[in-house]
Amino acid sequence: MTDLPLTIRHEHPADAGTIEKLHERAFGPGRFAKTAYRLREGVTPIPTLSYVALVGTLVVGSIRLTPIMVGDMPALLLGPLAVEQAFSSIGIGMSLISRAVDTAKAEGHRVILLVGDEPFYARAGFVVMPFNKVEMPGPVDPKRLLALDLVEGTIAQLSGKISGVKVSAAA
Repeated sequence: MTDLPLTIRHEHPADAGTIEKLHERAFGPGRFAKTAYRLREGVTPIPTLSYVALVGTLVVGSIRLTPIMVGDMPALLLGPLAVEQAFSSIGIGMSLISRAVDTAKAEGHRVILLVGDEPFYARAGFVVMPFNKVEMPGPVDPKRLLALDLVEGTIAQLSGKISGVKVSAAA
């Protein structure tokens, strides 16, 4: 971990523009075509599971978790996770993941899924989803579909199509 004075706090609405620019630098314009981004389209990240990392007053990292369904089971989708290039490889990403995972467990969520690099996310306990158990709505390399049990045995229960959770307007 870094010796820099790092603060992790919940994302504030005023952070939105800064986070969008961070995502643009980290993932480029092609990010909107990716399956994980498509799942998050029109879905508000869960405020209690969305964090930023700051060095001083500078936002250097961000993590969001959004609600999804796997078949008929509620789940969370991690991402995007982004850290400014100048601050990468010093533990900020893992610190953000740890905070979000701990909060998700405390709130009673059962499982987190993501599309990402197994060697990186395995350090936080994520494993490759068993093949042919769940179906993403678009192309995804099955070796990059990862999951983390927050309640033991939940991954084994997952099956079906993954879909975003659309929040309907109040009647």
